[in-house]
Amino acid sequence: MKNFVILIIGSFITAALLSYSFKKPDPEVLTKECYTTCYSNDVRDEFKTEANTLAFASLHPNPLPFEMEKGTGSNINFTTSDGGSGMAYAVPSKNKTNNYLLVIHEWYGLNDYIKKEAETLSKELGDVNVLALDLYDGKVASTADSAMKYVQGVNNQRLESIIKGAIAYAGPSAKIFTIGWCFGGMWSLQASILAGKQGAGGVMYYGRPETNIEKLKMINADIIGFFGNKDRSPSPEMVDAFEKNMAEAGKTLVTNKYEAGHGFANPSNPGFNKDAKEDAHVKAINFLKARM
Repeated sequence: MKNFVILIIGSFITAALLSYSFKKPDPEVLTKECYTTCYSNDVRDEFKTEANTLAFASLHPNPLPFEMEKGTGSNINFTTSDGGSGMAYAVPSKNKTNNYLLVIHEWYGLNDYIKKEAETLSKELGDVNVLALDLYDGKVASTADSAMKYVQGVNNQRLESIIKGAIAYAGPSAKIFTIGWCFGGMWSLQASILAGKQGAGGVMYYGRPETNIEKLKMINADIIGFFGNKDRSPSPEMVDAFEKNMAEAGKTLVTNKYEAGHGFANPSNPGFNKDAKEDAHVKAINFLKARM
């Protein structure tokens, strides 16, 4: 009888230990300390790692269904720097111009919502050729799960090749402007770096800032950023560091900070902030117009 009781007690202890071992901790956005110790200091890889967490996905609810009415643009193909083919939704200027705006999508891909933004930017800016780039090579996510998968599948070199191909498509005399949101905000800044001397102005909405000062020194254009004080990716601390790094690199950065969370400019996000979106949009348009 004594051995039977001991066996029963042992079984309960074993079950409890197994239950503890298999219990998953609540997901958390990666800490600032981990950013400085867990990675190779490539912010693009840091983003991909964080984008694979449930906490990050929770900042991005599934987008509301949206279908754009007939626009003035069309889908185009261009040669990428790796010898492949890239795609974009192009809205040409009514007048001949060397101004080109590269629009870079969120982590969902080049969906109709981003194409609508391209149409809006074209209409409000006037003399500019708008290229809404497809960094996912034709894939579009409709859920956070699929967006997470697509982000993990991207190759930084391939994304650079697409952007370089778009710049080459614009031509050596083109003035390159960039704009993007979240994943696209990060790559908007990266595109401004890749544009080199052709860079003329970059706009980033709550995108992860570049931390490598030597790369920041390669920027030829002024940069304007829109961030949320309630955001954790990027956090206010990361934005403060970005301001410091840009100053050290000798580059012009204007930051606008709102009492809002991540994705405040996206109407499909629960954190959508109408006042912040409208204020940011006006400032972005004025910023770009002043440099065209």
